[in-house]
Amino acid sequence: MEQTSPINLIDDFLGRIQIFSSAVNDLFEEQLREVTGSGLTFTQLKLLNLIAHTEGHTVSDVAAFLGVSNAAASKGVDRLVRRGLLKREEAASDRRAVELSLSNEGRVLLEKYEAVTQKAMTELFGGRSPKELRDTARLLDRLSVSIVDQEDEVCFRCGIHFRDRCLLRQARRRDCYFHLHRKAKQMPVRPTP
Repeated sequence: MEQTSPINLIDDFLGRIQIFSSAVNDLFEEQLREVTGSGLTFTQLKLLNLIAHTEGHTVSDVAAFLGVSNAAASKGVDRLVRRGLLKREEAASDRRAVELSLSNEGRVLLEKYEAVTQKAMTELFGGRSPKELRDTARLLDRLSVSIVDQEDEVCFRCGIHFRDRCLLRQARRRDCYFHLHRKAKQMPVRPTP
């Protein structure tokens, strides 16, 4: 039997992960088209999920989460507001700031998408044992945490879509770039002497 080098095993493993990731992403996008037609992008869906699962967002929060400029985030928010999926409201603490929230239509769209996606995922993963799914998930988490250990500003943009808690915050007791951005924004500014 021929020996396979560690690097060949790693390349094979990463190739399989890439194929799996692309297939799942395509499936999610197909489900999105089923629910919304062609009018909503996956990035816009991630933005809606961010706002649905966390509180008190501004355009700069959206930019940090998506890893884009404030101008690009603002354009994305504008599109979702025009479609009636997001609402902008004056912040109670600062009238110059604008907070984002889901509209009823946005909430309904996310609920429909989640129902369709859960059905597809149940069909896809239904033949796997709970142990097999847990073991695979733990392996992927350990690998993700290993990447984080080597990079300071890694953000998974975002496990929040599938988890209530960020993997970085759970595994390493540290915040991802998005949460660091939010904390910095909320810190009081010291007056200069």
